[in-house]
Amino acid sequence: MQENITSHDFDAFYAKLKSELEQTTVFPSEYLYKFILPATQDKREQIQAVFKNTAAITEEKPSSNGKYISYSIRLMMDSPDQVIHYYKEAGKIEGIISL
Repeated sequence: MQENITSHDFDAFYAKLKSELEQTTVFPSEYLYKFILPATQDKREQIQAVFKNTAAITEEKPSSNGKYISYSIRLMMDSPDQVIHYYKEAGKIEGIISL
């Protein structure tokens, strides 16, 4: 049985993330995003579009069976809110897994 995730769950997650970032990180700071997506050109273009017009450094690593690609994306962030903004934008991509 699949559990439905509500907007309240996301709000609570992002509030906790913001609090943790405020307590543990001095901004500006480089932040490392990690995502897993199906290995399609469409998904690659979608994740690249999220970080378009930034100085993000992206590394891609295909899974052993070639069905997925893990993305490590490094980007200088000015605030916890900016970190969360990119998570929310990436979260709009169907099938994305944020690590």
